[in-house]
Amino acid sequence: MIRRGRTGPGVAVLDPGRPGAHRAGMGERAGTRRAGDGPDDPPAGLPPELADAREAYGRHLALERALSPHTVRAYLGDLDGLLETLSSTSDRLDALDLGVLRRWLAVQRGSGSSRSTLARRASAARVFTAWAVRTGRLAVDPGLRLAAPKPHRVLPAVLSRDQADELLGAATTGAEQDDPVALRDLLLLELLYATGVRVSELCGLDLGDVQPGRRTLRVLGKGAKERTVVYGVPAERALRRWLDAGRPALAGPDSPPALLLGVRGGRLDPRVARTVVNDAARAVPGAPPLSPHGLRHSAATHLLVGGADLRSVQELLGHATLSTTQLYTHVTVDRLKAIHDQAHPRA
Repeated sequence: MIRRGRTGPGVAVLDPGRPGAHRAGMGERAGTRRAGDGPDDPPAGLPPELADAREAYGRHLALERALSPHTVRAYLGDLDGLLETLSSTSDRLDALDLGVLRRWLAVQRGSGSSRSTLARRASAARVFTAWAVRTGRLAVDPGLRLAAPKPHRVLPAVLSRDQADELLGAATTGAEQDDPVALRDLLLLELLYATGVRVSELCGLDLGDVQPGRRTLRVLGKGAKERTVVYGVPAERALRRWLDAGRPALAGPDSPPALLLGVRGGRLDPRVARTVVNDAARAVPGAPPLSPHGLRHSAATHLLVGGADLRSVQELLGHATLSTTQLYTHVTVDRLKAIHDQAHPRA
């Protein structure tokens, strides 16, 4: 369900801490853009039929699949290289066949693209060709026979429990003087770790999305899917301090109803949040380089270590499939061994 009247994840907003800056977008791919092109523009010189198909596909992603502008740009960025490869030999979309798809991937492989990048772009191509067949632009689907290397599954860097405690303890100490920015940063860190939400989801929250009495947040996630997440008492204390002493000091007459604000009173930009998390992690001895997504990884891992089941963690994180959540089980082997030793008759 899409809620109106809010600036959600993926929507460009002014960075309150940096004049004129906008939220960073994805989709810019090497070899698929000309200098001066906008992020939603087709590559220069693309034949009209290919450009029209690209535009219609973008509308399909945004309107029918309800993907965020951020995700739509990423899909189109992957598609642009394929359309440019096709346009070197034909100006018609129906010339797209398995040979063109393989040649496109071979060029990228030769330029040093990783297995993960090749796998992602092959997947994006298959989604596009399937759509082209459904809409009558292609008679057969060449993407069905397109093979691509399986991506390496990179284990996420996570904090230990002690490191997470130290990071949040330092943030709590830094907020003792009730400096509004320090109070905001404390709430940012507490909520990222307590809920496991994505940084774009957290920065997209409005005041009406918070229910302090129930200690829940109403989050608008990927694909405009809404879910409810819970948080604990430490995050509740940080929220109260922010709402009582921090937010009123930063809010101005033109401030949006955003939960988190920047120093100029606008909605907090995710890039500012990434800087806050990175700086906080660097102050913790032995902690790995950390982004907001690293705190999300840490929250999921610590939940599983503490005994939460995969389905509950999947719901909390907003994963579409359980296989994504299973990535976090890599650090729970010791716990599984302990359970096996305790419960299995042949342990």
